[in-house]
Amino acid sequence: MVKAIVGANWGDEGKGKITDMMAQEADIVIRFQGGANAGHTIVNDYGKFALHTLPSGVFYSHITNVIGNGVALNIPLLFGEVQSLVERGVPAPKLLVSDRAQIVMPYHILLDQYEEERLGGKSFGSTKSGIAPFYSDKYAKIGFQVSELFDEELLEEKTQRVCELKNALLEHLYHKPVIRREELLETLHSYRDMVAPYVCDVSAFLDKSLREGRTILLEGQLGTLKDPDHGIYPMVTSSSTLAAFGAIGAGLPPYEIKQIVTVCKAYSSAVGAGAFVSELFGDEAEELRRRGGDGGEYGATTGRPRRVGWFDCVASRYGCRMQGTTDVAFTVLDVLGYLDEIPVCVGYEIDGVATRDFPVTSKLSKAQPVLKTMPGWKCEIRGIRRYEDLPENCRNYIEFIEEQIGYPITMVSNGPGRDDIIYRESPLAR
Repeated sequence: MVKAIVGANWGDEGKGKITDMMAQEADIVIRFQGGANAGHTIVNDYGKFALHTLPSGVFYSHITNVIGNGVALNIPLLFGEVQSLVERGVPAPKLLVSDRAQIVMPYHILLDQYEEERLGGKSFGSTKSGIAPFYSDKYAKIGFQVSELFDEELLEEKTQRVCELKNALLEHLYHKPVIRREELLETLHSYRDMVAPYVCDVSAFLDKSLREGRTILLEGQLGTLKDPDHGIYPMVTSSSTLAAFGAIGAGLPPYEIKQIVTVCKAYSSAVGAGAFVSELFGDEAEELRRRGGDGGEYGATTGRPRRVGWFDCVASRYGCRMQGTTDVAFTVLDVLGYLDEIPVCVGYEIDGVATRDFPVTSKLSKAQPVLKTMPGWKCEIRGIRRYEDLPENCRNYIEFIEEQIGYPITMVSNGPGRDDIIYRESPLAR
């Protein structure tokens, strides 16, 4: 059975915790898209961790962790992450890397930085991890696939061609130092030596695993609104953030994906630029940011302060629909316990017209939030394990949001730890 864990919104919803939690009952966890440009924060018995490329199943000895073909693979960063886990007492994870995955090169990271500098105030808010240049090269068919590391003749020819192309950009557009072919070849040889013990035909491995009745978790990065087709383009990422892409980015038949757990925060947050209708500013935003998450709302990869706002029913309903949601995991609910009243964005007003439908980016920039205020519960809810034991106003908040988005909230996270979870029977469950 295949289950997907994906984000409903701008990313940062708490997918890492949900994957870590669901991995207890799984056999394989696979990253199927994105790269080291966003991180998953996980709190467990080993401590608090920010994972960037590794799947969130690495804390279990029974899990096989897989880097799928759809991932932007930064090889030294991946193995640096493995080393940092081992140094903190985590057993070395079982790891497989797809022979069809493509490699983030040092020049991708440089080009990302140079382009953001060149754009100045019109930049896309990149994390400067090389993601856009990487995917540009992948689809221009000049990227390096893991399997190609083992073909010396191909590497000799391809490095020559790539240097010619990249050096034209570096020299004439960015006015920066050029790439030396010998150094590029050396880098690729070092990558080959690092990754060689882990390379695998992942699609064949997953096919065999399904035939043996194994449970597979697809772990998504970011969320619906960062999808390059269905998100807030152009302030998006460069690979699809939708569960449907899991079939492509992992190498699975789409009909095998039986459960899609879409993660929503109990309030909204985002890193980077782009439309954010329910965003808060000033002291109100700073208070929510300071209390948010586990140690505050700051990006796991960049450390940048996240933008925060009230829960957005319009964006979340759309996000869940595009993911094909079967279950909603509702996270960081405990953070809101300090509020007397909790506004919720239930609609947008665009050019004087109210709507509950999420619009294209050009219209989104004109949208004003339509807010409904719910009474707060004014108490600590961490440690509660049964839904019926939550304060009445807290249950009312969950049920109101469930009614607004139209998808069943079956998991409620009320703390950062693996066990801070409440399972719930939803009247909307299919």
